[in-house]
Amino acid sequence: MNYLRRGNIINPIFIFTALVLFVLAFFVGVRRQTWLLSGYNQSRVKDKEKLAKLIGSYSFVIGMVMLGGAFIDHPDTQILFPIMVIGYVILVGYVNIKMVE
Repeated sequence: MNYLRRGNIINPIFIFTALVLFVLAFFVGVRRQTWLLSGYNQSRVKDKEKLAKLIGSYSFVIGMVMLGGAFIDHPDTQILFPIMVIGYVILVGYVNIKMVE
């Protein structure tokens, strides 16, 4: 008896979101393509390496959480989307306060 496959519990929206976040984490965190990030002036950021590492790391961690949430059959997993958005809003605030001249 397979306890992980009770009906159709794999959520494709979570998997798609995780893939998008992994691609963002790769291009921003590894390849340092900070031009992909909108909403900030690249010439005003003090440390672009730190920005790329911060956004890339967060995107990877949230991507892993979303991928894990895709295999959990529970209605409360929908809270992951607002948590992701709130995390990005906090990151934007941190970048604008601490890293922009």
